[in-house]
Amino acid sequence: MVEGIFDLPVEKQIFYAVLGFSWTVYLWEAYLSYRQRRTYRSTTQVPQELLKIMDSETFEKSRLYQLDKSNFSFWSGLYSETEGTLILLLGGIPFLWDAAGSVMIRTGLGSEYEITQSLVFLTLATLFSAFTGLPWSVYNTFIIEEKHGFNQQTLGFFVKDTVKKFIVTQCILLPVTSLLLYIIKIGGDYFFIYAWLFTLAVSLVLVTIYADYIAPLFDKFAPLPEGELKTDIEDMSKSISFPLTKVYVVEGSKRSSHSNAYFYGFFKNKRIVLFDTLLEDYSPLNKSGEPQPEQPKSEDTSDESKAKPKNKKGCNNSEILAVLGHELGHWKLGHMVKNIVISQMNSFLCFSLFALLIGRKELFVAFGFNDSQPTLIGLMIIFQFIFSPYNEVLSFCLTVLSRRFEFQADAFARGMGKASELCSALIKLNKDNLGFPVADWLFSMWHYSHPPLLERLRALGSIKQD
Repeated sequence: MVEGIFDLPVEKQIFYAVLGFSWTVYLWEAYLSYRQRRTYRSTTQVPQELLKIMDSETFEKSRLYQLDKSNFSFWSGLYSETEGTLILLLGGIPFLWDAAGSVMIRTGLGSEYEITQSLVFLTLATLFSAFTGLPWSVYNTFIIEEKHGFNQQTLGFFVKDTVKKFIVTQCILLPVTSLLLYIIKIGGDYFFIYAWLFTLAVSLVLVTIYADYIAPLFDKFAPLPEGELKTDIEDMSKSISFPLTKVYVVEGSKRSSHSNAYFYGFFKNKRIVLFDTLLEDYSPLNKSGEPQPEQPKSEDTSDESKAKPKNKKGCNNSEILAVLGHELGHWKLGHMVKNIVISQMNSFLCFSLFALLIGRKELFVAFGFNDSQPTLIGLMIIFQFIFSPYNEVLSFCLTVLSRRFEFQADAFARGMGKASELCSALIKLNKDNLGFPVADWLFSMWHYSHPPLLERLRALGSIKQD
């Protein structure tokens, strides 16, 4: 069998190697997920060391939520892998390229307008991806997230949001792609350097403008009101020379009850963004839980009259400061800069290898392009398929590095005297987001960019090491 494969033309060997590796990765991921699902099914009682921090009701809710998510991930992953395989076997990529060419002919343009044809191809590909992915997104949002109490979206909001995301993505993707293809074509022998510099500039610009100009298209941002929390955040920032300029609250509760916080900006212009779902005293999710004046009994059965949540979600002010202490630790310890450096070193390496491979006709023939070698198709083949083994190894290494950074940021917050508050916040956030605290060691090692809750609590000294 092996000898038969190696007797095939080199382009066939490339094609079957790509398919084989893709399914190998899928089967590995499926095996890891199976191990984790086995953990969800078998761990039905709160472990002894968690009894003081998690009640059995929350534990069971988180177990069922994560089990549903894992089952969904299995079926959506199987569909995605099958779809990708059929696209390759049936020549879907050259078919779509020819379809883009037909559109060009109808508009009076010929094959010499390769960049324009590439943009049409990209538009058709993203439309196809959007339509095939839509049922999965709808199921995840309105079945799984709704079932477990996280979804806050109406169907109308979801549709509007999906269309808006697609339009914004196209407005960014198409101009950037056209400029990248143009640079590659006119760059000569050193085009890979210019292409890398261009992508570096684009990434820095997007990071800079995202929260100010792109994110507000989807969610409402408002300055954190004056008060004790804002003053404490500013004082903590000054204590470590963090150049904070503004603190925002984003209205994430319209989309989901999951919570988050982040900071952005370069040099002396840093901003902190808090999700309203993170703030116990600010979250709309808690307002319905406040005592209301006694009302006459009514037969109303609308959504508004449903039972209100018993427990408040989010963190109190001291816990929020501890969470931000962790985030500021990432900045103080240079984690963001290190990640950017690693990302750009990887990008430069990939463009350098791309420059060596783009002239290999057999790569194009392997994917059905016998008579042409479009640059966009070359980027897709090399970056998505040829580099896939390297990308898997890199992803695992970055996951390991990320966990190390998380422990360091926790230690930084502990050094600021916020260990107990951070432990309390981690427990609350784990409960609010229905995180399951028990993980299969192999699944955790491969997938968790953040250490499991128990490991973080032990490192912070909240739970004694056995």
